[in-house]
Parts: sequence; C-alpha cells; structure tokens
Amino acid sequence: MTRIARRMFELLEPICLVTFFAQESNEELAALGHRTYWDGYFASRAAPLGRVPAEVVHAAFYSFADGEVARHIPSAWETVAPMTSFAAWERGSAASVRRILGDELAGSPGLVRAADLTTKAARGAPTAGRVMYAGWRTLPVPDDPVTRLWHSATMLREHRGDGHVAALVGAGIGGTEAHVLSALDMGIHPPESFGRIHHLPRPRLAAVMDGLRGRGLVDAEGRFTDAGRATKDRIEALTDELAAPPYDALAPAERDELIAVLEPLAARLVAAGSS
Repeated sequence: MTRIARRMFELLEPICLVTFFAQESNEELAALGHRTYWDGYFASRAAPLGRVPAEVVHAAFYSFADGEVARHIPSAWETVAPMTSFAAWERGSAASVRRILGDELAGSPGLVRAADLTTKAARGAPTAGRVMYAGWRTLPVPDDPVTRLWHSATMLREHRGDGHVAALVGAGIGGTEAHVLSALDMGIHPPESFGRIHHLPRPRLAAVMDGLRGRGLVDAEGRFTDAGRATKDRIEALTDELAAPPYDALAPAERDELIAVLEPLAARLVAAGSS
C-alpha cells in the first residue's frame, strides 16, 4: 500500500497546490479584509481546528519558525471569522481548479468519479493522532464535484501531513531542519536559499545548519552526507506508510480506477504550474 500512497500523493498534490500558486483564493481572502497573504493562509488553513491559540496551530503545522504563527493567529480571526475565511479559501481554490481544467475536464464523468472515490478514501481513515485531519473530518463535504475533489484531496493532504509530522518527530527533525532536508532533496543549494526559510534571520539559519552538521546529516558545504540522505529517505518511506490507511477504504479495482481518472486531471494542473 505504500506504493499506492506515493502514487496518490503525486496525483492529488497538484489539485491541492492550486491554492498556493493561483490567484482566485488570494483574491477571495483579500476581499474579506485580510491584509496579507499569510493572514489569509493561517486564517483559512487553521480554521478546521476551531479558535485555538497560536501555540496549537504552531504545533499542528509544525514547519513554521517560532513566532510566525503568532503574527497572524488569532488576529486574523478577529478580522474575519475562521469558517468564513475557510469558505472563501475553498471557493477560490475550486474556482482555480475549474478554470485550469477547462469545461471539458471539469465537467467530465471522470472528474465526478475522481471526486467520489477521493471522498470515499478521505472519509475512511482513523482520526487517532491526526489533529489536522480530524478537524477536516468535522466539516461538511461539498456537493459540487470540483469543490468536493479539492476538499477531499486537501483532507488527504492534511492526513498525510499529520503522518509526516509524526515521522519527523520520531527522527528528531525540527520544522526548519525539515525544510533544509527538503531543499537538499530538491537540489537547492545552499539550502538556506529555499523559499520557505530564506527570510529567517541569518543567525537562526546558521544555528540550524550547525546543528545538522553536528549530527552528521549535512557536510561542511551544506550538502547531504550519506547519513543525511538515509535519514531523509527513511522519513519519506515512513510518511508513505502512514499515508496508506485511507486507501484501505477502496477496493483494489477502485484504487486502479481512481489513478486512471486522476491522471489526466493532474497532468493538466501540472502543465499549468501546479507542482
């Protein structure tokens, strides 16, 4: 099942990532009164958790540096109610998917089937230990097929993310350290230039790199050691393993069908830049 989990990640991720590269959701959130992209991001993504303190959002999201969440939560929720932000985020994201796919794919029987099977998988996994996923499970599933596909794909993304956090914690890898390893995995060097962390203070980044060197995970030039590469590979393998349970809800023929109907959708989204 780990092979299925990896393949589903490859096919569902482009559906989720329209949120971050297309403009519709940003425009929807800005129209509500959010001042910055990050206000809208934290207000909407964290909304399924309810009005929890910034410390809880920081723990659930895991990968943000100390203080980053607190700059936006709870102040962004004081500007706009959490689920109002979430609805705008979902509405804009679905509009992006629909626009990129075009009428032919967005209105196809294959998309409807993809939405149905993705939702069946997304609603079929245990919630124990899955904070973000459990929050999503409390939300109503949209009726519109395109919106339902985005919603359920993102629910599975959060399920996978919860498992990835568990794998990182088990390996003793902190949030900023995880970004360094991901940057190296993507061939980005120096890893401190990676977009998710390049804005952090130089002393903080230097301390992170020194810590990874001290543990033998990166070398003097800031590249993977053999131990670092092996650690990253173990984390990804465990993430795939922990991401597999939702797909137990599908029969083998349904899993094959889901892959087949998702492939043209993912290909169109990737071609538009969602990868």
